Amino acid sequence: MHLSSLPHHDGSPLYAPDQQSPDGHRRVRVRVPREFGALSSASVRFVVDAEPRFVEMRAIPAPPPGDLAYWWEGSIDMLNPVVGYRFLLGRGAQNAVWLNAEGVDEVEPLDAVDFRASARPAPPAWATTQTMYQIFPDRFARSTHADDREIPAWAVEARWDDDVIPAGPETPRQLFGGDLDGVVEHLDHLAALGVTLVYLTPFFPAGSNHRYDATSFDRVDPLLGGDEALIRLVETAHARGIRVIGDLTTNHTGDSHEWFQRAFGNPEAIESEFYYWNDDAHTDYVAWYGVPTLPKLNWSSRELRRRFIEGPDSVVAKWLKAPYALDGWRIDVANMTGRHASDDFNGLVQRTVRRTMDEVAPGSILFAESTNDASRDFDGSGWDAPMSYSAFTRPVWHWLQRPAVAPQHHFGIPYDLTPRCTGADFMRSHRRFTAALPWPVRSLAMNAIDTHDTPRFLERADEQLQRVAAALSFALPGTPVLFAGDEFALRGAVGEEARTPLPWQRTPALASFYADLSATRQHSPSLRDGGLRWVHADADAVAFVRETRDSSAVVVAFRSEARFSVTDDVFGGRRRLETLLRSGDVGVTEGVGTFEFHADGPAVAIWSATLAENGISARGGELVGVRA
Repeated sequence: MHLSSLPHHDGSPLYAPDQQSPDGHRRVRVRVPREFGALSSASVRFVVDAEPRFVEMRAIPAPPPGDLAYWWEGSIDMLNPVVGYRFLLGRGAQNAVWLNAEGVDEVEPLDAVDFRASARPAPPAWATTQTMYQIFPDRFARSTHADDREIPAWAVEARWDDDVIPAGPETPRQLFGGDLDGVVEHLDHLAALGVTLVYLTPFFPAGSNHRYDATSFDRVDPLLGGDEALIRLVETAHARGIRVIGDLTTNHTGDSHEWFQRAFGNPEAIESEFYYWNDDAHTDYVAWYGVPTLPKLNWSSRELRRRFIEGPDSVVAKWLKAPYALDGWRIDVANMTGRHASDDFNGLVQRTVRRTMDEVAPGSILFAESTNDASRDFDGSGWDAPMSYSAFTRPVWHWLQRPAVAPQHHFGIPYDLTPRCTGADFMRSHRRFTAALPWPVRSLAMNAIDTHDTPRFLERADEQLQRVAAALSFALPGTPVLFAGDEFALRGAVGEEARTPLPWQRTPALASFYADLSATRQHSPSLRDGGLRWVHADADAVAFVRETRDSSAVVVAFRSEARFSVTDDVFGGRRRLETLLRSGDVGVTEGVGTFEFHADGPAVAIWSATLAENGISARGGELVGVRA
């Protein structure tokens, strides 16, 4: 049966309207297209204390006005902090089917891919409206103040137009001198892109250009302008309506960090309990991935928790309070934090960080890096949402990148040849890695096409394919992310080459498109807060609907020349489409009870879908009506 003809639920407010019900009862709804057929019965299965319960559902009028699909409603009880649930849909003489977060199946599925509801208060309302821009400070912009700063002994000084050193001992030492005042000077550029949230990679003093090897968490690196420069940046950004978050390494410090310096070779120091040691003399230590400059933190230490993450005097709290007033944090290597051998303090760390943030800066946001399956670490109780490579970044590369001719860097996975998949595979991967995330987590997850740790997307594609990928990052549930330089169409074959200083002397070729994406999302309630219903996926095209009770948006993306049709049942009845954004040669043609979408090459389009009162029809950016 066609994808658009299958029953649907996604945990969004349209399908789970009691996201924060105080009495512990939450309504849940299932949409059943007419083409699937009327149900003979429906039940919601949810798990309490590891034991399943079944509750009958009832047929209800369609929540979205004018929707002609069948709708069923039941309820679950939030008797545990996180509750998994799925649906059993009866079909009379036909086999009943299960509906879980991965879709419809006639075979009883695993609990691991059930929908999940969390009792934790939802993240702040402002968070789902953001366009995020990631800045690697050394490579973004250099203010005139940088010329007056003394270059540290570890650094290899570079001119702004020098090539980056892609590999070798000088790679982390090459210093271009970008600073926080350089960011202040280019806030006009960010505002023009529609950026509303800046994510700064670490700003603490360190022994490298990336600063993930902090020597202290108590001050801003003087090379970036010191504490006063951060205050200036946040104040100026806030005045423009732009929020700012920082980057914390809760998994490790640098080996020159003041804590580690006190602990090394000194078992009597209180800081010695902050790290893992392989010998009694505390001279042989556990390091992240064996990198000796990055000793791993041991979160069994109460004193470490007190200094770093717990309470108003901690590192976490200091930078959220005045005068710095950051709006949140991104946590580096969050999936490894607190985990070593038989130790697992990850849950303790993330819940403690979250509690501290709620106490000192209510309404702040907490993103966390995850390089693989993020489901076990994101239940809404700690980290708000993942910076996830598995749910978006890798799948969008696999679908849209040009065929590779040789093995290439690919997010640490040793493929013989970089995979190239179909649009259907892209959909399956995205759904698989978001399946077990509660909706508030999914709605914030970072959708980055590239980052400071990856090659540039354009290295494997072209500018039009980058437009398609970028549009997907804005149109799918989550937080759209630009890595500084995406708007300049920068290239780079490995992570370090992707950290090229921004060429401010050039016109940013994709800036207007990113600005259009930002504006489209800001003005569309469906794209910001709507659920996600996939309606088509084949080798070269995907289509989905984002929908709230009162609005819906249709998104169609093409990898190459293709065409496909969907029936009126996709939209629940008579609708008209109005173009919100289009890139490439893409269009839609009305048929009798159908829409045919088509493109002559890589293309993407977003339409609003509203109730149609008549059969008006037009093409190419006008209105398209649906006949009854």
